[in-house]
Amino acid sequence: MSVTSRYREAWESFWREAPDERGAVFWDAEPTLTVARHLALFEPHLTDPELPLVDLGCGNGTQTRFLADRFPRVLGADLSAAALDRARGADPAGRAAYRVLDAVEKAESGALHAELGDVNVYMRGVLHQCEADDRQALVDGIATVVGERGRAFLVEPSEAAREVLRGLATGPAGPPPKLAPVLRHGIAPGEVADAEVPEFLTAAGLTVLASGTLPLTTTEYGPEGTRIELPSTWHVTGRAA
Repeated sequence: MSVTSRYREAWESFWREAPDERGAVFWDAEPTLTVARHLALFEPHLTDPELPLVDLGCGNGTQTRFLADRFPRVLGADLSAAALDRARGADPAGRAAYRVLDAVEKAESGALHAELGDVNVYMRGVLHQCEADDRQALVDGIATVVGERGRAFLVEPSEAAREVLRGLATGPAGPPPKLAPVLRHGIAPGEVADAEVPEFLTAAGLTVLASGTLPLTTTEYGPEGTRIELPSTWHVTGRAA
């Protein structure tokens, strides 16, 4: 596999230990504050909304279930089997399908495309959590599964989020309760320069169709009681028409 065993186990242990309560995970904000805002930016660029939609890095499936109410076929894919167990448990009606996927691995991305054909992809905050050496391979995998007709929406914390996270982690009281487990399990957000994302896309043979900035809502609150939001950049991408 392309990912290291340490990286995979970090995610497995995180999801095994995470509380079950809604909103207990740092990034697991309500869909109306996250994916709904992103869809307003993504949907105008879809060439075929009827294509299967893959929620890549779906975690416990909070955003996946929202997507499944709006698209005819949705697949939540994640590296962590423990995360997917939670996603299935929260979706007893089976609105979406779920599977373990290492999108960095070329063979797995190719097999998914062979099965589903071209797909649309939604990916929130995954690239910056990857090992640095895997980031281009991840975007290459996205290029494989979108094929000729699919489109992808990628949103990542921007460079400006670095100082926000550093301030949270090193404050006098220590990191907030929902950020502390992320740091403890060794899956702290990495540092992806804003300019790197379009470079990864171009290298994968994709074209940036739209981009912009948007606050990325978390489930945590600061000492003053306001919701913590991270600056983010988003890109809609696909093959050039």
